[in-house]
Amino acid sequence: MGKYSDNPAAVAALVQPHQVHKDTYIDAEIYQLEMRHLFSSTWVFVGHDSQTPTKGDYFTTQVGDQPVIMVRHSDNEIHVLYNRCPHKGTKIAIDRSGNTGKFFRCPYHAWSFKTNGCLLAIPLKKGYAQTEFNDSESAKGMQPVGAVHNHRGFVFARLAVEGISFEAFFGDSLSSLDNMVDRSPDGRLEVAGPPLRYMHQCNWKMLVDNQTDTCHPMVAHESSAGTAVKLFDAANWPEDKPKPVAMEIIAPFMSPYEFFEDMGIRTWPNGHGHTGVHHSIHSDYSAIPGYHDAMNETYGSEKAAEILGENRHNTVYFPNIMIKGPIQQLRNFIPMGPDKTLVESYIYRLVGAPDQLLARTAMYNRMINAPTSIVGHDDLEMYERAQEGLHSQGSDWINIQRLYEGEEDMSVEAVENGTTERQMRNQFDAWSRFMTMSMPNSEAAE
Repeated sequence: MGKYSDNPAAVAALVQPHQVHKDTYIDAEIYQLEMRHLFSSTWVFVGHDSQTPTKGDYFTTQVGDQPVIMVRHSDNEIHVLYNRCPHKGTKIAIDRSGNTGKFFRCPYHAWSFKTNGCLLAIPLKKGYAQTEFNDSESAKGMQPVGAVHNHRGFVFARLAVEGISFEAFFGDSLSSLDNMVDRSPDGRLEVAGPPLRYMHQCNWKMLVDNQTDTCHPMVAHESSAGTAVKLFDAANWPEDKPKPVAMEIIAPFMSPYEFFEDMGIRTWPNGHGHTGVHHSIHSDYSAIPGYHDAMNETYGSEKAAEILGENRHNTVYFPNIMIKGPIQQLRNFIPMGPDKTLVESYIYRLVGAPDQLLARTAMYNRMINAPTSIVGHDDLEMYERAQEGLHSQGSDWINIQRLYEGEEDMSVEAVENGTTERQMRNQFDAWSRFMTMSMPNSEAAE
């Protein structure tokens, strides 16, 4: 047993109002505690229900380090089950997705289960007669996670059987998800193809931190976005000719500090927050013919203008996803180890909207987030340098003090200067609480 296991006071001491200890990013024991406590007690994104559109469709992923299956049952409800047979522990599904029909069948001993997890049949079941098998845990079948909630197509799970409710955990932060869905004239999204998947040799929290770090784009991305802007300016593009979509996407990354200061950051309780309160890098995209007409027809001109006028940049849903409402994107930061993170970047189709919107979204994803992207490699370089640098003995602490003015109440919504690091402090406030609340002797952390 290490120094942090069953020691909530030691874990809580890693987070101070203006700084966090480097062990939160590099310590293997802390990583294991995150999997056991943080990812168990919070609501974690699983998938979108359009990935399992028909009965028997399933999708495999993980919540923290726990393998799970999202599956559509015969009653059309979405279930999230642990991906293991209750017999010998064999993974039931190894394909990323598919249709299992009316039941799952274990490939080892052919135990079968309904798509809600209930045990359906066992070969030679008479061998369990007089063994009190029906009283065993295995007789219950594939175990469901603690709780599941489908919010307008987005499926979240809480591994713990008891804990904070979905509504209490997310609160008003759901307005970002709602805005992304409302941008569809039909009020519905669909996943558009498989995600771009990109392995990062760094701690998962570095990616989450970066989503609301507005002081890095004009520095870290100068080599990519900066070069693109210089080349475009040198081409003397005619002012009366529409700017290429690629330049509309990449040029705003080189906006000055003042642009990011003025756009603002909003934080909500439990570690959620977003950049782009007043405007964002997505505010000035060219209009798509026919889109506003379709929105006006559905919502009326006033409501449509309200929906489309909301151009939030990055919304972080703690612990590990980010969405971009104006560009219909979700990035899932899946922890694979203390220094390894799998990033999945999904894009969504606005049902009822012109195809040009999806084309722009797909271009954004390829340019910014793909393993072959222009911009993403800048961030990856910084993450890996930081992961290496934190092992140095130069300092034990990471500073998150920008625009810190003393005690902050993270239990209330706040809107501040767009370059504040309050959202990072907000995330670690939530990290500390959810890490320690289920640990033995948790009163010691109070």
